[in-house]
Amino acid sequence: MGWLTVNEIAVAAMFATFIWMLFRGIPVAFALVGVSLLFVLIAEIGLDPYRKAFEGVIAFDRTGIDYRKLQALSGRIFGNTIKNPVLVALPMFIYMGLMLDQSGVAQRMMHAMQKLFGSLRGGLSLTVLLIGIILAASTGVIGASVTLLGVMALPAMMAQNYSKPIATGTIASAGTLGILIPPSIMLVIMSDQLAISLGDLFMGALFPGLILGALYIVFIVIYGFISPDSMPAPERAGRVGWHEVKEVMIAVIPPMFLILLVLGSIFVGIATPTEASGLGALGATLLALFARKLNWKVFREVARSTLNTSGYIVGIFLAANFFAYVLRRYGGDEIVQELVLSAFDNPYLTVGFILFIVFCLGFLLDWIEITIIIMPLMLPIIHGLELAVPGFDQVRDPQVVWFAILVAVTLQTSFLTPPVGFALFYLKGVCPPGVSLSHIYRGIIPFVMLQLLGLFIVFEFPALTTWLPSVAYGD
Repeated sequence: MGWLTVNEIAVAAMFATFIWMLFRGIPVAFALVGVSLLFVLIAEIGLDPYRKAFEGVIAFDRTGIDYRKLQALSGRIFGNTIKNPVLVALPMFIYMGLMLDQSGVAQRMMHAMQKLFGSLRGGLSLTVLLIGIILAASTGVIGASVTLLGVMALPAMMAQNYSKPIATGTIASAGTLGILIPPSIMLVIMSDQLAISLGDLFMGALFPGLILGALYIVFIVIYGFISPDSMPAPERAGRVGWHEVKEVMIAVIPPMFLILLVLGSIFVGIATPTEASGLGALGATLLALFARKLNWKVFREVARSTLNTSGYIVGIFLAANFFAYVLRRYGGDEIVQELVLSAFDNPYLTVGFILFIVFCLGFLLDWIEITIIIMPLMLPIIHGLELAVPGFDQVRDPQVVWFAILVAVTLQTSFLTPPVGFALFYLKGVCPPGVSLSHIYRGIIPFVMLQLLGLFIVFEFPALTTWLPSVAYGD
């Protein structure tokens, strides 16, 4: 086994230091910039004087970077990132999700669907999952979805003597579907980082997202038969008739209108995804207005939350560009790519290995850091692999689209896996007394397994991610 180069040690140390700083509670953007500045200092001041002492023992390649050269980053950041028109969709979709939360649509759906499914064994879980799928296709904001479902459904589930793990697991998993089912802010960022069509990603993620939702529903139905005491039917249940069906239809029409406005306009070619985000923001505002929920206070809070969330993501964008620039000067991209490519000869095993890395990183990092830092490093690898991904002669870079959706499905697990699973903490914040984190941790285990099953299905059948884009965006 040969000696590691100083550059290889430095690359490993950069990642390790970044993760250590996160666990110390330092904000992500500050950690990324701090690590970058530290390793510029180490490269040019700390290590270089000792280069001769290590010569012939450990190879050292100068990074060719100093603090004066960092000013080149401003042109790169403002030229490639800030001016990217695709990123205009980011605050629009965030605004749409937050405003829809204020419109009362979810509360009306919960009230109507409880009457329709509440008399069934596991009916409340099915209600939560169906509402989660609809919210996912109309909001895409995980924090709002998980919190909303927790506030609306968890007290009713506890009153009906549902198992605490199955109740919390259902809510957490249903609320995270919005990060995959379009319009998804994760896909917006992936489109920017991988330089591929956002429309292709939106259409490509639709079937995998619905497959995950279907897997959850099938699991709940089967689990209800296997363990009836975990999801008991209510002792007193009213009859379900046409009136209850009509209530559900009326409650579902507003979010379906929003979904049709956004995804429908993209699919038929009336609007680009960026333009559709504006339509979605307008549609959500109109729904809140018609529901008499819109006032100056609500508008101000939604606008402020949109600004805070967008600023947080853009801040990480800028810091990650800084981190990636320094990492690249150390030769980090070549080191990572060589490590991944040397693991397996089979290209599909290489893709599987990358997904395993992403899955493991999901325990430690948020999806934003993984998307912004890891995805660009893996892009040249995917371009160089010979993968038989059908593009139906219409989709550009079909294997990159397939890979992006695979990573998106994998990152679903990052919301549910401790210690950084944000959905778990969103839910814990609204749990009634008696529901602990241990209940939530046990509840998410079967749903993480289902997410991995969904990942396997998409891996085995790449056409699930490329057929719809070929129909919607064929040249």
